[in-house]
Amino acid sequence: MASALPPGHPPISTPRVGVLLLNLGTPDGTDYWSVRRYLSEFLSDPRVIESPQWLWQPILQGVVLSTRPQKSGVNYKRIWDYQAGDSPLRVITRNQTTKLQERLGKDIVVEFAMRYGNPSTKSGIEALQAAGCQRILLAPLYPQYSATTTATANDKAFDALRDIRWQPAIRTLPAYFEEPAYIEALAQSIADGVAKLDFTPDVILTSYHGMPKLYLEKGDPYHCQCLKTTRLVREHLGWAEEKLRVTFQSRFGPTEWLQPYTDKTLEALPGLGMKRVAVVSPAFSVDCIETLEELAITGREQFEHAGGERYAYIPCLNDSELGMQMLESVIRKELAGWV
Repeated sequence: MASALPPGHPPISTPRVGVLLLNLGTPDGTDYWSVRRYLSEFLSDPRVIESPQWLWQPILQGVVLSTRPQKSGVNYKRIWDYQAGDSPLRVITRNQTTKLQERLGKDIVVEFAMRYGNPSTKSGIEALQAAGCQRILLAPLYPQYSATTTATANDKAFDALRDIRWQPAIRTLPAYFEEPAYIEALAQSIADGVAKLDFTPDVILTSYHGMPKLYLEKGDPYHCQCLKTTRLVREHLGWAEEKLRVTFQSRFGPTEWLQPYTDKTLEALPGLGMKRVAVVSPAFSVDCIETLEELAITGREQFEHAGGERYAYIPCLNDSELGMQMLESVIRKELAGWV
């Protein structure tokens, strides 16, 4: 029998293992100031914008944040989950957390946090520590690695850990773009999505979030991992190369980004005789403004304006049964030895 604690000794929790799901983030509302706060934090991240801060901050706080929050706010209003009163990204990530908790059992504590916005990464780590977690798996929900996503999510967690006296042991979830569980789930979701359509697409675009080409030239592996993701899915499905293509979306600023661009491709396809298209976004684990607005709404408008006839957006894995099976698989793999 364990000896009793001496009088006045702080209580000691039973050691547990924690999992912190990390996603990008979202504003707390669609109003100007909510969007501005979010964009200011996001675009101030030196992992995202690598320009010197002394040069970039006056531009950001002046020109960019004077106009961009209004435009982004309009787009957020188009996709906001008004029934839940929240952003779809936060709603779905919360659902993933609940469902993963059910799958992993009571001996593992699952929380979620955002790199930008709420709930903060610091609050997620504090909640896990309060639950007695002395070992924590940081799980950035990005299948492909990039310094602009995975690395900065981990950076934020490590910053929070700097202020903790009794730090937990930490592991980080690596990119899982070539994990069989991910490829199988993604391939099945695409096949199921196409099967539900009342038309046969001439081409299916795998649209990945873009990044400046300079980041690739500096050694970021993201571009190569995106190409490999699509190749592995194509091979799994047994499709021809021209059936499943890679494009890149969401470019920002005047510099060259990874190509081919999704919007330019959608505008060009009808002129090439491909007037029926489906789009999926494998870089996102959860549907968000870049998928629900940029692809599902604006992408359709661009394609149809160029002469396209049929358009479909295939959702992310989200908290679907396929998605949760995959997420449980990759999480359990990284918890080996702890659980």
